[in-house]
Amino acid sequence: MTNQLDRANLMDQFRTGYADVEAALVGISETELDRPAPDGGWTARQVAHHLADSEATAYVRLRRLIGEDDPLIQGYDEPEYARRLHYDRPIASSLAVLRGVREASLSLLESLTPAEWERTGTHSESGAYSVDHWLEIYADHSHEHANQIRAARG
Repeated sequence: MTNQLDRANLMDQFRTGYADVEAALVGISETELDRPAPDGGWTARQVAHHLADSEATAYVRLRRLIGEDDPLIQGYDEPEYARRLHYDRPIASSLAVLRGVREASLSLLESLTPAEWERTGTHSESGAYSVDHWLEIYADHSHEHANQIRAARG
């Protein structure tokens, strides 16, 4: 169980995730957007699209945890999304999705009652899945990928 201080820290981290991604992309060129990460990982462009898809998935997951009793939270194949969902396209719309759904989820999180923070479901790949666990995962997700963008830029 997450204590109040930990939850507050995670909320602060979640709150600043989009700004960190935005800062990592300031002044990025098309060449930098398409440069693979030094470790052979995704390009900054692919990361931007992944963040939108992940955040949209997170948006639905959070709402299912709050709105349904013991929901099954479905996993998805991130690399397959990258292959099939044309991650070579412009990133502006994906950044708008990231920002919008993150703001909406933040607003919902800030409205939760103590009982709603206790709601749980089951993730298809990792088992028990709570609202606090959701926050633990997504609080740092954008920050991690902002760092990946910085690394790919060189």
